[in-house]
Amino acid sequence: MTALAADLRRLVQHSQVVDAPAELRTYAYDASFLTQLAPQSPDAVVIAGSEADVVSVMRYAYERGVPVTPRGAASGQTGGCVALRGGIVLALNALNRIVEIDVPNMQVICEPGVVHAQLNEQLAKHRLVFPPDPGSTRMATVGGMAANNAHGMRAVKYGPTGAWVLGLHVVLPDGTLIETGSAGSRAKQSSAGLELTKLFVGAEGTLGVMTQLRLKLMPIAPGRAIVLALFDELENAGRAVQAVFAAGITPSAIEILDERCVRAVNLYRPAMNLPEVEALLLFEVDGNPAGVGSDAAQIAEIVAPLVRGAGTADGARSVEWSVEAKRIAALWEARSVVGAAVGMLRPNANRAYCGEDICVPVARIPQTLRAIQDISQKYDIPIATYGHIGGGSLHPGHLIDGRNADDVARVLQVADEIHDLALRMGGTTTGEHGVGAVRARFMPQEHGPALDAMRRIKQALDPKGIMNPGKVFPDQMPVVEAELPIVLPVGEPARATVDPG
Repeated sequence: MTALAADLRRLVQHSQVVDAPAELRTYAYDASFLTQLAPQSPDAVVIAGSEADVVSVMRYAYERGVPVTPRGAASGQTGGCVALRGGIVLALNALNRIVEIDVPNMQVICEPGVVHAQLNEQLAKHRLVFPPDPGSTRMATVGGMAANNAHGMRAVKYGPTGAWVLGLHVVLPDGTLIETGSAGSRAKQSSAGLELTKLFVGAEGTLGVMTQLRLKLMPIAPGRAIVLALFDELENAGRAVQAVFAAGITPSAIEILDERCVRAVNLYRPAMNLPEVEALLLFEVDGNPAGVGSDAAQIAEIVAPLVRGAGTADGARSVEWSVEAKRIAALWEARSVVGAAVGMLRPNANRAYCGEDICVPVARIPQTLRAIQDISQKYDIPIATYGHIGGGSLHPGHLIDGRNADDVARVLQVADEIHDLALRMGGTTTGEHGVGAVRARFMPQEHGPALDAMRRIKQALDPKGIMNPGKVFPDQMPVVEAELPIVLPVGEPARATVDPG
């Protein structure tokens, strides 16, 4: 390994190579429960300072068959940026320049390490926005968003990250640099050739390394409104979403917080004082200022028969709408803190990020929400569910004592059941966070023969299998040794390893 680091230092500056064991340990994790249980340090890290650095490292790795794992902000929850098979971690977070904001063509050229929130702060000066909106906007990089085809809160109206990527610079596993989306183009659409841009978006770094992105932008909507609806029955929240769509309205966001999430927000920020109900929905509409008020009022009218205390004075207080910026900001703050807040529901608990990102058909949301609570009761693991309900995307948050091996064993079973539930409902095991290592073993069930087609594409572009191995494809996934002993419930066979699923 010393020889590997020495070789890399001949390719890039000395300070760009990390090989001290203590420093390598910091690259052994992302936000996933898998890497909490079984962190995996790489053999060396290269902090890329330029596109040329990426080309040099990939050429070297390809010649010698050394695995390479691209890494951005490491805010992912699937083990996707961790070197499960060792080799080189190629850190791209220092490639963080906004190269050009092309206002007339409503496009931006940027490097993959640009943080989402910082990009939109710069675009706002020109009254432009990059619409995909992950909950981790102040951490997530646009390269990571593209690699995982991130969706987020406003995907219900504006679609995933992939809908906004017009072109890419990609370094292939052998070090070849290509430009997708027509070389030098500033066109907003094209039908020329195979759609390579969409091939790399969502490939999770298994086909190449993105070094530059050309992103489509849109004007900031001049008006916004928000609707708050409170429900005594969890299923009625799902029915309300269906009713709004049936009326021909497409909100820019529809978010759900279940009873535990509402309680968590109140513990975390008592001043919010949200009514504790089985479910809370936030509907946002944007567009023309006159139109958003009309849409918000119509949404409130549509959901009124389903809210808490429908048909009573209490019902009138259980649905409200506003165009006031302060009220909109206050309600969105409640949604923004929930991920951090849920840990307060159980003393000395932490959230286990596994089985945290399913997506089901909108028509199956009511029964899915109830089934998640049934799983919670079955395994005695508190689950607080929130998510982008307008697209069927749900984020169950499992609360465990991570020092308790029995809790760990049960939460892994919870994750399995939630993934199975998503497929049984006609959905997917991941709506926006990606496959990585943690969901790779579900891919044959989810994709069938289509997974073999994906393998053939992978083999064509990466014949040596060096590009982010151990991700997406279950046959490439290594056995991961757990650092925490796991005690399974009585009657289950003991395991010495953690199944990344």
